[in-house]
Amino acid sequence: MTWSNLQLRILSGLVLAPPVLAVAYFGSPWFNIFLCVLAALLAWEWERMCGNTFGVPMVKIALWSTIAIFMMPDRPQFAGAAIALGLVSVWWSANRFNAKGDPKWSALGLLYIAVPCISLVIVRGGGIQGPETLLWLLAVVWGTDIGAYGFGRIIGGPLLAPRISPRKTWAGFFGGILSAVGLACAVGLLYEISNFVMLAGVSVGVSIISQMGDL
Repeated sequence: MTWSNLQLRILSGLVLAPPVLAVAYFGSPWFNIFLCVLAALLAWEWERMCGNTFGVPMVKIALWSTIAIFMMPDRPQFAGAAIALGLVSVWWSANRFNAKGDPKWSALGLLYIAVPCISLVIVRGGGIQGPETLLWLLAVVWGTDIGAYGFGRIIGGPLLAPRISPRKTWAGFFGGILSAVGLACAVGLLYEISNFVMLAGVSVGVSIISQMGDL
């Protein structure tokens, strides 16, 4: 069952990677549209975690995230204003329409979703090295996810943080880092990066942050 789940995870990544890499390479507006669709899916998932179903708060999280994403490249100050207004708007809607969960968690969902999305817009728009940096970041995150799952399930062993996450193991933690560095170095070879020590070090840091967010 472990190998079957791991194979499914890898195959899913192989299927999803080409379209994601394509929109990342071609940039705006396709990459921004992709992020807006992603924001809508994350808004649905966030509200579900908060105990709510499809409703006005979820729609507003997706809407304000979309506004911030499209404002970020040319008018970053308006993107910040959109998030600030969105926090108030989502909180008010969660109160007004009697959402089951705590309204403040619905509002925080906007920060949880919009900030990473506009951060990716910033990375992608980072001059001539924007696409390369984004590809490296995606490689590190994907490598961490697949490696942590695979090593954790196959090797097992002591738990990383049993009180927070009962399934995360130290084997998965280090396996995720190893896989992330491996894929990052592959990207480095593709773009003829010279300083692999720095590349590996930064990749380790990003991998650790990624795993902390997944606990």
